[in-house]
Amino acid sequence: MQSLLRSPKSTLAYGIVLNLILAALVISGAVIYVVHCKSPALEIRDSVSGKVCGKWPLRKTGEFAIEFVHSVNQSPVRETYNTEGRMIRLVSVRFFSFGAGMQSDLEEGQTMSRDGDALVITGYNASFRELNYIVGTVSDHLLFINGETVSLRSLCGKNAHITLRIR
Repeated sequence: MQSLLRSPKSTLAYGIVLNLILAALVISGAVIYVVHCKSPALEIRDSVSGKVCGKWPLRKTGEFAIEFVHSVNQSPVRETYNTEGRMIRLVSVRFFSFGAGMQSDLEEGQTMSRDGDALVITGYNASFRELNYIVGTVSDHLLFINGETVSLRSLCGKNAHITLRIR
């Protein structure tokens, strides 16, 4: 029976230990929440109104792509990006024909290869805080992210001026 009764000092020490354990659990829970809920996401906003059109969490690679039909040479172009912190880095551009508005000369460090009928340029050394597009009126802009294909025309509207950022 003596062991069940505690002295005031041992009761105080026991209470302090319990409070420290509870504090540690609360802090670790908060850290887990911040890490998982505040992970980087790709956000698309209407550049004029500032309204958020959509937001997608980024996987570990941070990769996404935008595809559109080039307005001059009328062939598909896919720009693939990945993220480095809050910066967006151009990884590759995939297209099907040369012409006005399309890159034809390689810069230092860039390579061009074939992927079936497509040409692919890699080795870009360009990073951006944001990307700006005007969503197509004749043909759509498509976002490829996390295995999903998103119509930017359906999401933001034809001729919408949009800004992509990492949040």
